[in-house]
Amino acid sequence: MEPRLVGPGPYRATRLWNEIIELFRAGMPLRKHRCRFKSYERCFKASEAVDCLHELLGSNQNFGPEVTRNQTVKLLKKFLKNHVIEDIKGRWGKEDFQDDGHLYRFPPSSPLKPYPKKPSCGKEVIKFPDWNELEVDTSQEHIPVKLVTMNSELWYKRHSIAIGEVPACKLVLRRELTQANIEEIWKSMTLSQLQKVLGLDCLDEVLDTKLVNSKHIVQNAYNVNKQGIVTLEDKSKELPHWILSAMKCLANWPSCSDLKQPAYSGFERDVFKTIVDYFGQMKEPLLTFHFFDVFVSVLGLLQKHSKAIEALQITCLLLPPENRKRLQLLVRMMARVSFNKDLPRLSESVRTRTLMVQAFSRCILCSKDEMDLDELLAAKLVSFLMDNYQEILSVPSTLKSSIEEHVVHLQRVQIKYAGADTDAMFPPPSFCHQVSTDEFEYQRATGSQEPLAALLEEIAMNKEISVKDKKKKLKQFQKSYPEVYRVRFPTPETEAVLFPEKTKQKSPILMWALKKPFQPFHRTRSFRM
Repeated sequence: MEPRLVGPGPYRATRLWNEIIELFRAGMPLRKHRCRFKSYERCFKASEAVDCLHELLGSNQNFGPEVTRNQTVKLLKKFLKNHVIEDIKGRWGKEDFQDDGHLYRFPPSSPLKPYPKKPSCGKEVIKFPDWNELEVDTSQEHIPVKLVTMNSELWYKRHSIAIGEVPACKLVLRRELTQANIEEIWKSMTLSQLQKVLGLDCLDEVLDTKLVNSKHIVQNAYNVNKQGIVTLEDKSKELPHWILSAMKCLANWPSCSDLKQPAYSGFERDVFKTIVDYFGQMKEPLLTFHFFDVFVSVLGLLQKHSKAIEALQITCLLLPPENRKRLQLLVRMMARVSFNKDLPRLSESVRTRTLMVQAFSRCILCSKDEMDLDELLAAKLVSFLMDNYQEILSVPSTLKSSIEEHVVHLQRVQIKYAGADTDAMFPPPSFCHQVSTDEFEYQRATGSQEPLAALLEEIAMNKEISVKDKKKKLKQFQKSYPEVYRVRFPTPETEAVLFPEKTKQKSPILMWALKKPFQPFHRTRSFRM
C-alpha cells in the first residue's frame, strides 16, 4: 500500500489516523518470537514497531522527516490505548508502551475510526448580509428581466426601434453602515475567501461558522502596532511582564536590555524552562480547540506553498486577539532562538529547532480527542509557522483591500436593476457615478448611435424581407431616428440604390406589331350601302 497525500477537507485527522494504521499494519513485519520458553506466532517487538513506524512517518509527505523517535513512541502508546495493537496476552487500554523488547501483535478486529455522521452539505456560498434599504416607491417592482439583443424581425414585430431590452431600475439610497454591519461584512467575506482557498463546497464540516466572532477579525486587522503585533483593548489579557522579558532575553541573546543576566552557567536553560512552563499550563491551545479541524485541513495544502500561506493568514485572523498576539510573540521568539548561533545549546541531545517544536507544539495546536494525531500534526504546523511566521501572522493585504472597497461601494448611492442583487457578488460589482450634463449628452449621442446605425444597416442589407416590408421599416426608422437615418442616407439617391428600378419586358406579340409599317385605314366593300 502506497502512502498518499491527504488533502484539505472534513475529518482530515480521522482520515490520516486510519491511513497510518493501514500502512502500519501492511508494512510491519510479523514473525515468530519466543518469550519465557513459549513461542508466539505473527508478533513483533516494541523496538521493531518503533523502527518501522518511525520510518513510515518520516517518508510520508503528510508528516515528513522531522518526526522524532520520541513522537513515534507516543503514537504507539495511543495505538495500544485504542486497541490498534495489543500485547501477546491480549491486553490493551493503557499507555504503557515502551521502546523495548516486549512483544505485541495486531488484534483481529478492525481498529479504524468511524467517520462522524453529519448531514451532508451541498455546495454552499457564504452569503453577505442583507442590508436594510431606504423606502422606495412601491410601484417599482422587482421583476426579473432577461436581456435580449434585438434583430430586425423581432424589432418589427414589436413596432419599436430598440437595441435591447432595458430592465427596470431604481435608485438605492444606502443608510450609513454601523460598526456591526462592517464587522459582519468582514466575517462573511473572510469566510468566503477561506472556503475558496481550501477548495471546499462548504465550511460546516471543518468549522462552525456561528462561533466565529466578527469583532475578533476586525480587531486583528486594524488594532496592530508598527511591527504588525496585535494591540489589545483589554490590558488584563496581556502577557505578564516577566514572561515578556524572558522571551526577549532568549530572542535577543546575548543582548538582553530588559533583564540583567546572572553570571552562572545554564542561565539560558532556566529562562527557557520558565517560558515552557508558563505556556504549558494553559487550559486551551493558542489556536483553540474550536479551530483544530480547520487548521488540520490547511495542513493538506502545505505542498502548495502560496495557498498554504494564504489559508493560514485567513485562519489566524479568526483567532481571539489575545491568542493571536501570544502566537505572534511566541512563534517569533521560537524562530529567532532557532537561528541564533550565539545562544548556547538548550539541550545536549536535541537540536534547538527540534526542541522548540517539541516544547511548544502542544500549546499551539492540539485536540480534545486523544485518538487524533494531534502531536504529529501540531509539529508539522509549528515547523511551517516558524519558517513563514512573518507572512502568516500578518494581515492579508489583498483580502483587506477587497473588503474595504466593498464597504465603500455599499455606502454609495447606486442604480439597482430589477432582479439583481448587488450585495451578493464578490468582488463587489462596479457602480455608477455622477457625470456632468455635457458629458451625459455626449455619451448618449455616441453610445446610442452606433448600435442604432448597426440595426439600420441590418435592415438595409437584409435580402430575406420583401421590398415592401423593407420600405415600411426604413420609413418607420426615419421617423423615429432621423439623425441616424440622415447619416446613412444623406440624399434620396443613396436610398434609391437599395431599390433599383426593374426594366419591364414587352411581350413578343406587341414587339412584332410595332415592327410593321403603318397602314392607313381603308373602307371595305362591306361598309358600302
